Amino acid sequence: MDELKTEVETLNQNMKAMQKDLQEIKALLQNRVRMTPPQNAVLDLGKRPARGENTAKLTLVEFLDYQCPYCGKFTRETLPQIDKEYIQTGKVRYVVMDLPLEGMHKSAFKAAEAVACAGEQGKFWEMHDRLFANQQIIDQWKSHAEAVGLDVSKFEECLDSGRPAAQIRSDLAEAQKAGFTGTPGFFLAFTDPKSTTIKSVTRLVGSQPYAAFKAAIDKQLVDKPEAANEEKDARVAAKR
Repeated sequence: MDELKTEVETLNQNMKAMQKDLQEIKALLQNRVRMTPPQNAVLDLGKRPARGENTAKLTLVEFLDYQCPYCGKFTRETLPQIDKEYIQTGKVRYVVMDLPLEGMHKSAFKAAEAVACAGEQGKFWEMHDRLFANQQIIDQWKSHAEAVGLDVSKFEECLDSGRPAAQIRSDLAEAQKAGFTGTPGFFLAFTDPKSTTIKSVTRLVGSQPYAAFKAAIDKQLVDKPEAANEEKDARVAAKR
């Protein structure tokens, strides 16, 4: 009887996990159906942290949610391959923007704040990676701060103050402008080292395999940067 009870309990836990996964998939599919991407959307990256060189030909922007399992999968499985082949070789600059799905993930907004607060101490990417590696215990903020070597008191002061909220809301507005309502969403553009704005040339939505990113990036690396040239021509015309 004890063994039977254990098996029943295990089955119940598996069913709950499957139901949660199905809800995530349903929400993602609904977001995709509602999305109507604008053409040639432009993003203002401002001073957001980036991996890679500012002189990289391409910029890859990810709209993410730190509780999104698909964002976690991308960070753990696909991003390391992109980093090795394109970011470390100076071909691609990688930037993240926040799109916390607060209706689905109760800790997503606070997680984005936690990463921003870590950024105040120069540990943005360390906290970013830490949260995605520990999504099951994401709301243990003090533990994460200690793990990445932060001054915990300063971190907690930042988190309690709500200072990062304005920037996160700004990211949400940029996501809406670009037509993203679900995560992860990716925006590939030609880099303009003289400007903080970029214009979309390719979009990828959802949990895509590495091959999809490689195909999109390789195509743009050999193509003429039309978006960048159009912006340059517009500036020249304005001066005239």
